[in-house]
Amino acid sequence: MISTPDRQNAMALIGQAVAAGARRAQACAELGLDERTCRRWRARDSAPEDRRPTAPRPAPGNKLSEAERRAVLDACNSDAFKSLPPSQIVPRLADQGRYLASEASFYRILRAEDQQHHRGRARPPARRPPPTSHRARGPCEVWNWDITWMPGPIRGGFFYLYLILDIYSRKIVG
Repeated sequence: MISTPDRQNAMALIGQAVAAGARRAQACAELGLDERTCRRWRARDSAPEDRRPTAPRPAPGNKLSEAERRAVLDACNSDAFKSLPPSQIVPRLADQGRYLASEASFYRILRAEDQQHHRGRARPPARRPPPTSHRARGPCEVWNWDITWMPGPIRGGFFYLYLILDIYSRKIVG
């Protein structure tokens, strides 16, 4: 959306460019506007106010009422479902013959109430420090090792390759 002052400024710049001899289509393209948009703005008293932000928007017919939202939150926070995600709560309620809202609505309501976090009993993942890096300033200071399976001449048969590398020279040590 372009604000009214920006529209008026754009129309003034395009007018100056056309007065200086530029084509209107090229001036509009420089500003990233379509020529038809400029024509529409000129036909409607230079640059009309954008009424989209203030336009009335009726609530959808299937919007949950506050009581229904409260029932969803009460179900999620009940002892039976407090450690379960909505993907498990909705089917269990359906098994009981209760339908409160769709799974997506459960997620949306929990997100709006800032309750959409890990709901299980497991602890959150532990933060581990990154591995320390080693620096070799000369040959034979720091070595690295690796074990690799290499296919053998017979299908299903493998050789183990044990390899020791010098980090500085990247040559095989053993």
